[in-house]
Amino acid sequence: MKRFAVIMAGGLGSRFWPKSTEKSPKNFIHLTGDGTMIQNTFERTKKLFPIEDIYFVVNDAYANLLKEQIPEIPVNNILVEPFGRSTAPALGLVYSALSSKYSQDTIMVAFPSDQVIHNFGEFSNSIDLACETAAITKGFVTIGITPTRPETQFGYIQVDEDRQELARLYDDGVRHCKTFAEKPDAATASRFIESGDFVWNSGIFILSMDSFRQAFEKYLPFYFEQFMNLRNFVSQEKFNEELERIYKMLNPISIDYGILEKADNVYVVQASFSWTDLGTWDELYRISLKDAKDNVIHGDILSMNTSGSLVISGGRMISIIGMNDVVVVDSDDSLLICKRGQTDKVQDLVDLMRKKQIKVY
Repeated sequence: MKRFAVIMAGGLGSRFWPKSTEKSPKNFIHLTGDGTMIQNTFERTKKLFPIEDIYFVVNDAYANLLKEQIPEIPVNNILVEPFGRSTAPALGLVYSALSSKYSQDTIMVAFPSDQVIHNFGEFSNSIDLACETAAITKGFVTIGITPTRPETQFGYIQVDEDRQELARLYDDGVRHCKTFAEKPDAATASRFIESGDFVWNSGIFILSMDSFRQAFEKYLPFYFEQFMNLRNFVSQEKFNEELERIYKMLNPISIDYGILEKADNVYVVQASFSWTDLGTWDELYRISLKDAKDNVIHGDILSMNTSGSLVISGGRMISIIGMNDVVVVDSDDSLLICKRGQTDKVQDLVDLMRKKQIKVY
């Protein structure tokens, strides 16, 4: 079975301000692991795919940054968007650019670039099973993570326990998708966990090129028409010009909302490897090693009578006294201070800064 990987590197990651900025967004900064988020994702992906079969979709403003951080990736494997339009147009671009290179039964595996994954063996087995499921069912497949807590910052998928002719795939952990659910409030998240038939939506998608083409045409016909026309410009000088013209006409739309929530051939591989969608400073605190006072400390920090806090220095010394459950993040030109449990509001803060025409460096 032939397959290739797509690493989707869109988005600014504004909830990680002030470390994540317009100049250097979340995907390209170090938050955890040995490298930046996108470097960690690439290192994981190249254990599953040959480098020549790994592609990136990246905003034009960050293409050079990607080349700097991952110099071993072939230049032709970097698919550049003029600006972000979410995941459905991003995969439309992938199909337009690669449909003449790969056969229609080739399996495409799309990864977000901002996830933290451990238990690589289980992760690898889940991807293999998902690829097999996509080839057999001719449907969309996603990875569903067995939830460990009623999390409000992740999307959920409700699975159907009916075998419905899945046969051996059912025994291996494959289920039909019943419905998608957006990030819930705390009470709803608790109900999801208690019901036992909800999993976290990993945002990893697996499908054949032909399955994508058919669903794209059925559920997003205008988008389909534009990207099919784009195929005529592949390898031509006018490709980027035509792509920008198309992107200016399109509204942002995710593959979840645009296709998966409408399709009836969506399958879920239930997985239990360690996973998180690293979306907030609170989540970084949760997954990080803590000292004896439950602090996560990075950089030149002097703390007294402080507990349960995340403190990150941008290079200068930070002294903190008598603080509990706070987040302090320093950068070259900005400082964030907030209570733990409130860092999902950083996005609102960045939006307010832009409204007031305060530069988000």
